[in-house]
Amino acid sequence: MNLLAICVGNTRTRIGTFVDNMLKHTNVLSNANFAVLNRQLERAYQPIRAKEGAVVLLASTSPPIGRQVIEAIKQQLHTAVVQVEQDLPVPIGRQLDPEAIVGADRLLNAAAAYDVLQQACVVVDAGTAITVDFVDGAGTFHGGAIAPGAQMMIKSLAQKTSQLPDVDLAEPPEAIGHNTVDAIRCGVFYGLRGMVRELTEHYAELAGVYPTIIATGGDAELLFSGYELVDRVVADLTLLGMKLTLAGPNGKTKQ
Repeated sequence: MNLLAICVGNTRTRIGTFVDNMLKHTNVLSNANFAVLNRQLERAYQPIRAKEGAVVLLASTSPPIGRQVIEAIKQQLHTAVVQVEQDLPVPIGRQLDPEAIVGADRLLNAAAAYDVLQQACVVVDAGTAITVDFVDGAGTFHGGAIAPGAQMMIKSLAQKTSQLPDVDLAEPPEAIGHNTVDAIRCGVFYGLRGMVRELTEHYAELAGVYPTIIATGGDAELLFSGYELVDRVVADLTLLGMKLTLAGPNGKTKQ
């Protein structure tokens, strides 16, 4: 499999190049600077440009940026773009309300996590928003919870209050903040950890088994690395889900 996988999020885009079935190059870029993102697309495609059957696969949770990326790929790379869900469904079962619209990134993360674990699991994606999703032991995605992400929480406090400052996200030195900056960091850091624990315990009650927790997303390493509740942090989980999607439910690469 030779694949350029592009996952467009609300604020960042993750790009990964799979060369001969192996993830060789990854990069995370801000959507705010599209010129840089544009150049990186061309660089990321170079290792597979001459490969037979090379595929460009796109997943997007930001339609405006997604459309820009598709147009850039057509103009610069002169190749077609395959879109996750529109052209290729994510290979995971779903138990959702009929009207539910789920971001492709959540489905990709769930599929990749279950593919590795083959058991009930919770997938936490800590990005602009934070999602905490449940996959049962049969590999069915049930949905979960969506909340403001760490950066959004901090920005909201600064924008909606008259005296609280805008601070950088960081792990607080201890659970009690002895100044305003550390108090904000404590609220965000331990608040999000506590939310994941509380939701997982409810999921476990419903499922009758305590699920393994995998975290991903731009803030996952800071929030959950070393946290005993979380089994592992996998930065490229979405890209692995895209590789799985291209391979299809039977594990055979679609060309």
